[in-house]
Amino acid sequence: MEIMSKIKTIAAETGFGESGYVAIENLKYYQEIRKICEENTCRNYATSWACPPAVGTIAECKARVNQYDKMLLFSQAYKMEDSFDFEGMVEGLHNFKKMVDRFQQNLGNVLSEYLLLSNEGCGRCSKCTYPDAPCRFPQFLHHSLEGYGFIVNELAKEAGIRYNNGSNTVTYFGALLFNTEKN
Repeated sequence: MEIMSKIKTIAAETGFGESGYVAIENLKYYQEIRKICEENTCRNYATSWACPPAVGTIAECKARVNQYDKMLLFSQAYKMEDSFDFEGMVEGLHNFKKMVDRFQQNLGNVLSEYLLLSNEGCGRCSKCTYPDAPCRFPQFLHHSLEGYGFIVNELAKEAGIRYNNGSNTVTYFGALLFNTEKN
């Protein structure tokens, strides 16, 4: 089985609802998204190794991404009681993060080099070591997809997957970057 098909199969077997490929050359990086990060609405800015400024500048993120030739965007939608169901959103995010960890485990025999990005910050530790000490779990550190300056609904459109899954849902996204030749 071709590596790209195999990766999509692993994503589906992990439980992600949708996935699709985004052409690396079509990626757009927005400094405006970083400005939103700096406003710290999510309370992760400058508090986590997974988020800005720890992930580096937009130029550094772009250079990191450009080491790879393929990007698989994947997502999972979660039902909520209503659009104000904050507990449901948090529960969905935690579930999504666990799925990303399983995806990483499932990739172990297929890919040796890759970059795995996830929705929002990390949340693995009750208090991140940033910036005073190295990450406690660097092998499980998944940088924020948004922190790289991506507009996620643009990525979803490019990948041919839904950004919005209807009323009373929240959808979380991640991305896997890899090389087809090295793996």
